[in-house]
Amino acid sequence: MTSWLMGLAIFLVHLLGVVSAVMALMSSRTSQGAVAWIISLVTFPYLAVPAYWFFGRPRFYGYVTARGERDTVLRRVLARYREQIDPYLADARDPDSRAVEQLAMMPLTRGNRAELLIDGRATFDSLFAGIESAEDYLLVQFFIVRQDALGLELQARLLHAAERGVRIYFLYDEMGSRKLPEGYLRELAEAGVQVSAFRSSRGFKHRFQLNFRNHRKVLVVDGREGWLGGFNVGVEYLGQHPRHGPWRDTHLKLTGPSVLGLQEAFWEDWHWATGEVIGLNWEPQVVCSESQNVVIVPSGPADRQETASLLVQHAIHSAHERLWVTSPYFVPDQGVQDALRLAAMRGVDVRIMIPEHPDHLLVFLSAFAFLPEMVRAGVKVYRYQPGFLHQKVMLIDDSTACVGTVNLDNRSFRLNFEITAFIPDRRFAAEVRLMLERDFAACRRIGYDELRNRPLWRKLVSRAAYLTSPIQ
Repeated sequence: MTSWLMGLAIFLVHLLGVVSAVMALMSSRTSQGAVAWIISLVTFPYLAVPAYWFFGRPRFYGYVTARGERDTVLRRVLARYREQIDPYLADARDPDSRAVEQLAMMPLTRGNRAELLIDGRATFDSLFAGIESAEDYLLVQFFIVRQDALGLELQARLLHAAERGVRIYFLYDEMGSRKLPEGYLRELAEAGVQVSAFRSSRGFKHRFQLNFRNHRKVLVVDGREGWLGGFNVGVEYLGQHPRHGPWRDTHLKLTGPSVLGLQEAFWEDWHWATGEVIGLNWEPQVVCSESQNVVIVPSGPADRQETASLLVQHAIHSAHERLWVTSPYFVPDQGVQDALRLAAMRGVDVRIMIPEHPDHLLVFLSAFAFLPEMVRAGVKVYRYQPGFLHQKVMLIDDSTACVGTVNLDNRSFRLNFEITAFIPDRRFAAEVRLMLERDFAACRRIGYDELRNRPLWRKLVSRAAYLTSPIQ
């Protein structure tokens, strides 16, 4: 009897492996990922099946379903918002901007002001001033919130705003903020703040899901001002972590109609997390003194296309003179690697800035599996020296810049919810160029000989780490 039960259990595990392999075949977004999962699931299902159900699914079907619900529940509100913004649509004659509009499914608007916020003190001074200025509502979203000095300051500012009668919606990622104590959240909720986790593990079917994290960092004040960029909430982002040292990051403050794009992304995330339709101000606030064109590009695993990856590839292909990219986690897929090499070969000044010292060792080691070929093709790779580099910025020629939350890795391209501001404006691009020139001056450039002459054991470790890139 025992042997019969054992045989039945083995048969069921292998059957589940075959079923999971068929699902991987039909749903994996890359052929390499499909092949890797199918071989693992069929040959050794005992470990591969649990791993697949934790990490392997390429699309967040729960969010896709919610988005379908939004099409019926929220369609009329969204239609009214889009009607109101029509007078402020920019003339997107440039095919590059038209392509980004199609990717984002959001409009390119004029009448905006984009303000660079460099490093932590400037960013949080601006964020906290925005919170203090709120009159109607605040939309607050971070991937990581910690209960340290900075987290407590944020909490105090929100509590003070709630006392003034401001409606506050506070959304955090369940994985990124897993160490945030319940007491912190309870104190906010007791003061009237609407608090919710973004739970990709919500529901019976998704209870084992660890992917599909909401990596967005967004603050919106009354629909008139908005912030996005690389900063989470923790003292390390102010450079107060003993291991990381000075923290180099970039955030962005937006004023104008583009803020409604940030608001729409939060609105959709909140609807997924809570099922609620919150009433917000959808009347565009136009900046007349400076009129920069901006399109907000939300991306994530519920998209019909790989929005973040396509946005990066579009930037690479559209560059004629320079493409400067900063990313703390640099493990792009083969298509992006090839595009970067080809851009360098056609004479584009392609520069990649990465940290000197990692905070995620596996991701850091993976990059050195393919960097030698990129450097040999003419891509210039720099390692930032003063501290940890965390900013996510792209400069395309002297005409366009992007600031947001997207890293150049598989997680940002396919697994995380991200958000980017695409700004085709020469004045703003000039500001970004000056900022990055200062950063490159604080870097050391990696030479091909340095990469080629690494010890064999380091090359082997890098290649082994790179094999795990689809789930990093």
